[in-house]
Amino acid sequence: MKTVAENRRARHDYFLEDFFEAGIALTGTEVKSLRFGEGSIAESYAEVKDGQAWLINANIPEFSHGNRFNHEPKRPRKLLLHEREINKMANAVGRDGMTLIPLSVYFNPRGRAKVELALAKGKKLHDKRETAKQRDWKREQARVLRDRG
Repeated sequence: MKTVAENRRARHDYFLEDFFEAGIALTGTEVKSLRFGEGSIAESYAEVKDGQAWLINANIPEFSHGNRFNHEPKRPRKLLLHEREINKMANAVGRDGMTLIPLSVYFNPRGRAKVELALAKGKKLHDKRETAKQRDWKREQARVLRDRG
């Protein structure tokens, strides 16, 4: 798999619960831009509207060799999911106050552009501190065990 864009802050800012793999409906120049390794999902999110899932605010820059039919860089892009997955996402967002966060954009082995989505709940400042404390403690444990034997 060739990873094009990654949201590295997602694991720091959110508790990630359910993961989904979705296809993206793209135009030709968008696919070419992604194949050149351009694109960013750092500030993007997904939402369910009228029974369809959309990727909002993902930045795929215009293709350098594109013509007048080049795409708009931050347009909403339709996500290709099964209806039951969309319903599950819509229920979780509406009922539990969760958000849909894209974790990465990549090309699968068949050459199709995919997005890895996660249902996430936002972390508060004290949660972030607790996570950092746990991570440091695990690192210290590994160091002690490695030194002892």
